[in-house]
Amino acid sequence: MRNWFKGKNGMMIHWGLYSLLAGEHNGQKSSSYAEWIQSRLRIPNAEYARLASIFNPIYFSADEWVRLARDAGLDYVVITSKHHDGFALFKSEASSFNTVDATPFGRDIILEMAEACYKYGLKLGLYYSQDLDWHEEHGGGYLSNHIECSGTAWSNNWDFPGIEGKDYNICFENKIMPQVKEILTKYGELCLVWFDVPMTLTENHSKQIYDAIKRYQPNCLINSRLGNGQYDYVSLGDNEIPSEMPKTPLSNVDMNDIGGFKPSPFGLYETAATLNDSWGYCAWDHNWKSPETVAAYRKHLNSLGINYLLNVGPDALGRIPAISQEILLKAAKL
Repeated sequence: MRNWFKGKNGMMIHWGLYSLLAGEHNGQKSSSYAEWIQSRLRIPNAEYARLASIFNPIYFSADEWVRLARDAGLDYVVITSKHHDGFALFKSEASSFNTVDATPFGRDIILEMAEACYKYGLKLGLYYSQDLDWHEEHGGGYLSNHIECSGTAWSNNWDFPGIEGKDYNICFENKIMPQVKEILTKYGELCLVWFDVPMTLTENHSKQIYDAIKRYQPNCLINSRLGNGQYDYVSLGDNEIPSEMPKTPLSNVDMNDIGGFKPSPFGLYETAATLNDSWGYCAWDHNWKSPETVAAYRKHLNSLGINYLLNVGPDALGRIPAISQEILLKAAKL
């Protein structure tokens, strides 16, 4: 399975409740990463969860999204199955905080994306936040709040202050591992699982996840942000464009393998990149890259054997911004 990966390019989709806020809340802006708005503005869970009651993206079409990726010459799609806010885009038995059980939309977005990818012959990968989960008292990150981030804290220390009594094992056993197993067993063949910021995971946590993926989906690739040296390919830093094939860490430790950098065992590398500054939808972020810049970066990265994973952030109605579509389609022709 890994032979397909090298020198390919994909589309990443960051989407969730944060798209409703569009980078602004109560007259205040998020950081440049709009998907971090709950942490940046310290929005209580009780308030943030009310967004689920109005999440109804009537224009969402998995068919249109996957056709865009195909028409832009991309080979795989990676979509957020759960981001740091703890909200899942799939039906989960481990937590009702998901699109099926908590919203008027009531649909399993990951299922529809899986079906569309199969229809158009693109591979499907899933992003999953395996450490941070602001919806949970025992979500990870609480040992790392002295490290700068895109919010005010890695963990939810506005609803759940202090670290005394915090135990990531509780979140891991009750939500993280059950949901990882769900995404591995409900949506057909996955080409990869894209993990993020391993701040709290022990070596045993990472190994349990790694082993589960190889048991349920032996051909599925795992990125280096799972942590503790358990990975198949290296995720370089956000928007990282190295001049040559990297031999040492190029990014902050929190964005890579916290257990110690090592080369990919299969020589596989990937740069995930935004088209503007934010990953999630941000109405005020107009710092768009030109199609020429995107095409040049892709050509350079591919010449090094590094994949280019280009992000789009759909709005709350389920629309990929027109300018994002325009950049992707024009870049594909250059």
